[in-house]
Amino acid sequence: MKFEEAKALLIRSWGTLGSSWGINKTMAQIHALLLVSPEPLSTEDVMEEINISRGNANMNLRALIDWGLVRKHIKPGERKEYFYSEKDVWEVAKQVARERRKRELQPVVKILEEVQNIEGEKTAASKEFMRMTKELKKYVEKSDAMLDKMTRIDQSLFFKLLLKLP
Repeated sequence: MKFEEAKALLIRSWGTLGSSWGINKTMAQIHALLLVSPEPLSTEDVMEEINISRGNANMNLRALIDWGLVRKHIKPGERKEYFYSEKDVWEVAKQVARERRKRELQPVVKILEEVQNIEGEKTAASKEFMRMTKELKKYVEKSDAMLDKMTRIDQSLFFKLLLKLP
């Protein structure tokens, strides 16, 4: 496989994978492109490589910046904005975990806390509801705590701990 074919395959595959960690296909494709690019790329470079519109490129680059996965790079004497991605894969994984905690787990904890404050007579259905929401809340809080720990420890310690799991 030639370099350009391999690069295109990786970008397409990363786009598909991105939806499983909470971002859209184009956003993930742009992230993959920036991950493998040796130099920061302009919006025009991204548009050309992925074959998307300026609006789509701008919107997804801003979203990647919001996720903390991409940063702007200013080249002296140029008006164009350039963008680059964190190259440390462990840091990328930790940032994705941080964002997923913030966007998915923490809102669910708040909802589970709210729905546990039900009033009225205690029926079998309401008791089962309370039991299950309490169990769900415990599970979500444990998942949240695990992701929090993962984002705070370094890579070597994480894999040492992971290898000790049964």
